[in-house]
Amino acid sequence: MAALDLASKKDILPYLERLHDELSIPVIYVSHSPDEVARLADHMVLMDRGKTVANGPLHAMLARLDLPLAHGDEAGVVVDTVIGAHDDAFHLTRLDYSGGSINVARQTQAPGHPMRLRIHARDVSLALGRHDDSSILNILLAQVVEIADENPSQVMVRLDTGGVPLLARITRKSCTLLKLQPGTTVFAQVKSVALLG
Repeated sequence: MAALDLASKKDILPYLERLHDELSIPVIYVSHSPDEVARLADHMVLMDRGKTVANGPLHAMLARLDLPLAHGDEAGVVVDTVIGAHDDAFHLTRLDYSGGSINVARQTQAPGHPMRLRIHARDVSLALGRHDDSSILNILLAQVVEIADENPSQVMVRLDTGGVPLLARITRKSCTLLKLQPGTTVFAQVKSVALLG
């Protein structure tokens, strides 16, 4: 879809998602767009100059700190959730998954409907204690799995939230002040998520 304008892409992507969901047939989709891959893929093959660098389930590949996918501004993970409940008073929908719940803007689908989210590492902050006196509604209990250098001032932290990976890009100073290391229990505060159909 590289030659298509944004409006055309928005029309075609839901069609491809429906094909994937309804027909359950294998599809090979080649893309340089992280958002398209996040919406459509279950399994990913990462290639560089015609050679396979890595392959595996999408969720695991996006969270691997040894791959370029987990670095840069678009780094993030995909989380498969189901609609748990609607909060009509505040026009929110609670999405549930094994690692907790995430609140998003009110959705039209009924409870039980599957939803796929993209959570960017730049939208996740970390705290050693739970802070309910904040505007951030999405607070997930997590454990630090791995820490990798992102650039001279930042690190990328791979977290486990109930068996589901999550990435957080934080400053090296914050990492030091919080004394983060593999095994540290933290609260991941998710500022925003992108619904992926």
